[in-house]
Amino acid sequence: MAEPDPAQGVIDLHVHISPHGCMHAAAQQVIDAGRHDLDVIHGAIDDPGVLLRHMDDQGVRAAAVINYPSPDVIGYPMAVNEFVARYRDHAPQRLLAVGGAHPRFERDMSGTMRHLLDDLRLDMVKVHPPHQLFAANAYVDGLDPLRVLYAECQRRRVPVMVHTGTSVFPGARCKFGRPMELDDVAVDFPELPLVMAHGGRPLWCDEAFFVVRRHRNIWLEISGIPPGALLEYFPRLEQVADRVLWGTDWPSPGVRDMRTNVARFLALPLDPAAKDRILRGNALRLFPRLSG
Repeated sequence: MAEPDPAQGVIDLHVHISPHGCMHAAAQQVIDAGRHDLDVIHGAIDDPGVLLRHMDDQGVRAAAVINYPSPDVIGYPMAVNEFVARYRDHAPQRLLAVGGAHPRFERDMSGTMRHLLDDLRLDMVKVHPPHQLFAANAYVDGLDPLRVLYAECQRRRVPVMVHTGTSVFPGARCKFGRPMELDDVAVDFPELPLVMAHGGRPLWCDEAFFVVRRHRNIWLEISGIPPGALLEYFPRLEQVADRVLWGTDWPSPGVRDMRTNVARFLALPLDPAAKDRILRGNALRLFPRLSG
């Protein structure tokens, strides 16, 4: 089988575009430091067409635009959900809207989830333990709104993306990024599609691989891992290639552009069929709307 052509359908399930002025100054400095593409990043906030043209230039057909409330660490308010839903509606055949709720601050999680999933029609919900300051399984210790979040998403089969691994942002609590906490979530919500963002990098990749192999409802998303080193982090990646999802984490620190990441991934000694599943096929199974 020939190598997949990136221009024919790469789906990047981890891209960050958030509204102007919603980030704490220290977090914004982390994002902006040393970048050559700030004009694209800032322009895309006001005009989804800027992002779409950039995706065309980078060989990316579709992308998930990720936001989530994080008033403590990043500064994102709940209003990012309305922003990302409107953003997706500009080009629903190419963009996915990813938003979230904050279980530590939520008093009516059932009502909030109805708004996010029924009114805004979010395509995926993001839980970020190191930025929201609780473990992914904190409902077992009494954070009941988190249980409601998972239950409502399971009922509608809306995927939940959970950050695993470390974070370089000021104020983040990296201890909450362990993948093993998703073992509880997968056991308690077996019909909930769980997307394990970043594969526990760089500290807990073995743990992440175990959890993915154990639970068929968990998908391994590999953004934020240098593609050239991917097989050092996951030497047996091909064993789970039917549940590995491509993402870059652009424009997070260390991710210069989408195309370079794809090129470095394609250079890995992996089966071409596995590469195609990871770059696009698996995402189309999880989000069939993008195949239209």
